[in-house]
Amino acid sequence: MANKRAILLMGPTAAGKTAIALGLANHLPIEIISVDSALIYRGLDIGSAKPSRAELLQVPHHLIDILSPLENYSVADFLKDCNQCISDICERGKLPVLTGGTMMYFNALINGISELPEANPEIRQQLEIDFDKNGNLSMHQRLMALDPVSAAKINPNDRQRIERALEVYYICGKPMSIMQKEKWIPGLPDCEYLSLGIMPTNRELLHQRINQRFDSMLEMGIIDEVANLRLQYPELTDKHNSMRMVGYSQVWSYLEGIIDYEGLRMEGMAATRQLAKRQLTWLRSLPLQVIDDPQLNQSILLQKTLDLISSWIY
Repeated sequence: MANKRAILLMGPTAAGKTAIALGLANHLPIEIISVDSALIYRGLDIGSAKPSRAELLQVPHHLIDILSPLENYSVADFLKDCNQCISDICERGKLPVLTGGTMMYFNALINGISELPEANPEIRQQLEIDFDKNGNLSMHQRLMALDPVSAAKINPNDRQRIERALEVYYICGKPMSIMQKEKWIPGLPDCEYLSLGIMPTNRELLHQRINQRFDSMLEMGIIDEVANLRLQYPELTDKHNSMRMVGYSQVWSYLEGIIDYEGLRMEGMAATRQLAKRQLTWLRSLPLQVIDDPQLNQSILLQKTLDLISSWIY
């Protein structure tokens, strides 16, 4: 019998995950573990919808503000850190609640991941040069010739994933698709967990909330936030993972003069809606119990979440 327990609370952006997680703290002895690839970065506050200082003080949070925007953080890094947090929280007699919007992290927790080699700076630098010279589609064709199985699963415009698959091939001398089958890291070893997913059926309402959230981020000063990050970290570029995040990527283009303010607003909203669509696709592929309310009413969603947790615990 597992001596560790955890709650996995998933859902698309703007569905109200943070509010529900904080609401749980009024009823259960919980600590929150962030499952979000943007919240790990210091200084990425507005565009990541990072919990406020008051919210962070309301209940202990983990895996927030642990890296500078210049650093990379792999899925394997997340699994190691997350499992350590779970162990520590359970030892304190608390219940870990894992919540956020990075579905790749949740998939790794539920299904485990393949153990792939760490990044090689020399190979990565050469690939960056090749991408800039040849473009994403040409590099995708190169991957298709070397590793057709991986290439078939990657969008031809997904530079980051194409680059990683090529890098693994050049490091190991064999396709990433084969490497993934040879070595495997479990996601949540010796941990019993309840997997919950907010799955909004009212897609129009979700899109309205996404648009309102992006406008709110603009009003709160996301443009100044990115401008200040560029000053604070002169080495920061649009190729760093932190600046590839939805919202930050569009603000970077605005600051570079590639798009105007209205373009920033429209592209940011569209990219966030696309993110939510991808998140929902991930959610449909994962084993979970669905939570929904047609109006995304937070008190109703919280009560449904509490009911499911109570029946699982007791």
